[in-house]
Amino acid sequence: MFKESILLGKETEMGDMVRIEADRSQRILVCGKTGTGKSYSLGVCIEELANIGSNIILVIDPQGIFWTMAEANTVPDEVDGLWDFDRSPRGFPLNLMVPGDPVERFGDPEIPAEMEKRGIQVQSLRLNPSDLTPEMWCDLFDLDINELRGIMLFKAVRQCKRRLGRDFLIDDISAEVDRLKGLDKTKEAVQRRLDMAQDWQIFAEDQYREIWEILRPDQINVLDLSVIAQGRYGLRNLVIAVLANFIFRKRTIARRREALGLPSDTRKVWLVIDEAHNFCPSGKSTLSKEILIRWAKEGRQPGLSLIVASQQPAAIDREILTQCGIRIVHRITSKDDFQAVNALSQDYLTDGLHAQIKRLTGPGQTLMIDDARETVVRTQVRPRQSLHGGGSA
Repeated sequence: MFKESILLGKETEMGDMVRIEADRSQRILVCGKTGTGKSYSLGVCIEELANIGSNIILVIDPQGIFWTMAEANTVPDEVDGLWDFDRSPRGFPLNLMVPGDPVERFGDPEIPAEMEKRGIQVQSLRLNPSDLTPEMWCDLFDLDINELRGIMLFKAVRQCKRRLGRDFLIDDISAEVDRLKGLDKTKEAVQRRLDMAQDWQIFAEDQYREIWEILRPDQINVLDLSVIAQGRYGLRNLVIAVLANFIFRKRTIARRREALGLPSDTRKVWLVIDEAHNFCPSGKSTLSKEILIRWAKEGRQPGLSLIVASQQPAAIDREILTQCGIRIVHRITSKDDFQAVNALSQDYLTDGLHAQIKRLTGPGQTLMIDDARETVVRTQVRPRQSLHGGGSA
């Protein structure tokens, strides 16, 4: 038995408990078409990690559905079924991070107020301009660093980092642009973009606040990206890129300290990404794709785990898919999606993945494929302890 584990559910034939090892770094894929229980299973995994309580949990929520985990499940059949798993209905302490001002993002002051009444901690998340590299600033506006506007912005950000370290704002970048030599029209073009970035209201405007201060080790940290539209500048991807880069850097430093026997209070991190194909897509680049691939490939050593979930596994970059040694596969019917999952199959899948997926019947049934143990287990996912927010209105 694992020291720490995710209790996913029961084997459908023998009734044995199905667990996923959680006391080491993992890469997990959760996939399935709409209505098969993909988001529900993802919620079960998050609950189990919260029950363990030893690592920081950061959930990337592009649909705005995971805040309901703060409330206990009230569905009678599901509540009754929890006792078979030695679980009871409960809400979980939840830290809801909203890019920008929560009242403005939700469009109604009563929404965050009601969430606070229900015990949800609602926090404004502001990115620090200094947390973006000069290259990221140029990528944000699709500026070529070999072209005049890209050169100017790159130089301005680099100069800010040299002069001010990690404590500078957009106004400082703007002032640096003014000091640089260059054509007025080039400066004006760069300044317009910086003004636009200020108007997005996702950057800190008055003081530096380290991201680590916002994450709560004793709560489920949910980043609600549903409040940001999928726009031209990829702001959702920008927020993920900044957070993931910061965490990766902090955990790399912490791991070196741990290896040298020095004290460290920087906990390991589970990054959970719903609709992951939007952030690390196959065949095209995003602001967040590079760091997510690095997290998947190099994050084990510093203690960074990853769960990616999608209705379209074929749309996730293959460099991430191939790192997923555990796959929770609900029913899929798309030829491309089946081929993407099947391409990950190992020799121990003797019966053929297609035939086993076809045997999945009701919602919540899944194949749990574990490469390390070389097992394929048809599983009925356990009931949720908290309220599932993924249903249709």
